Amino acid sequence: MITSLSIMGVVQRQALKSFHGVVIAVAGIIAGASLMTGCAGKGKDVDLNAYVNTIDPPDVLYNQALANLEEGRLGEASRKFEAIDRQHPYTEWARKALVMGAFTYYRQSKYDEAVNMAKRYITLYPTSDDSAYAYYIIGLAYFRQIPDVTRDQKDTHRAIDAMQEVIDRYPKSEYVSDAETKIRFAREQLAGKEMQVGRYYLERTQYLAAIKRFRIVVEDYSNTNQIEEALYRLVEANYAIGLTTEAQTAAFVLGQNYPQSQWYADAFRLLQKGGLSPREDEGGWLSKVFQAKKKDKAS
Repeated sequence: MITSLSIMGVVQRQALKSFHGVVIAVAGIIAGASLMTGCAGKGKDVDLNAYVNTIDPPDVLYNQALANLEEGRLGEASRKFEAIDRQHPYTEWARKALVMGAFTYYRQSKYDEAVNMAKRYITLYPTSDDSAYAYYIIGLAYFRQIPDVTRDQKDTHRAIDAMQEVIDRYPKSEYVSDAETKIRFAREQLAGKEMQVGRYYLERTQYLAAIKRFRIVVEDYSNTNQIEEALYRLVEANYAIGLTTEAQTAAFVLGQNYPQSQWYADAFRLLQKGGLSPREDEGGWLSKVFQAKKKDKAS
């Protein structure tokens, strides 16, 4: 997993490597300004504003930004990276400043700015070695904004899409492992959202609406931790409206896949109350879903 600490280690090495050159460059600028001020004192006509407005060399700005980043002055680092992009566009320094600027915004929890800068980097430098990292920053920014299951999950979907881009475009990237982990978490969140809405409908005896939500979990999120409860809720909801074949099939699938589950024990007892037992309807949608998943695992 790529962490902020490992990334900061890279930044630290870059900063230390360039520190000596920065000191010399800055000293030269100060000396030059002092010399010109001295000349002005001797009656020379010197426009001091010309030196105040002098554009700093991109390498100086970049290394100043790295130093600020290393020392935790994130706002100042962001301003330096932005200055490079503004004053020296389309240079190699601007390219590096864009991706580091996106990371710096992410560190400040300025997620919209991080996403926008990373997307701009991808647009300008789609084949760069750092494009994988730019996609990864986008995914991280959306991931950090994932809300609880009671709220809209648009950022959850965005996080999955961005992390999937990392996996699909850069399968050998060092960011793939963490991207996969975060996708699994995000999918759990989406499944949890469907369960939360399904339980809401179930409590209000809106059984068909509840079944629709639990079915989404079974069909789209069967590899999440929500699947056992979803199958039980299908037993419960279908049994309540007299769809006993559907209820029996859901209990059968639950027992076949999770025989030690408490949810299966509860489903079995519920059916027993009506003189029923788990039984598969091979032509039903639920059986077809799990048969297809078994084939996918075997292939």
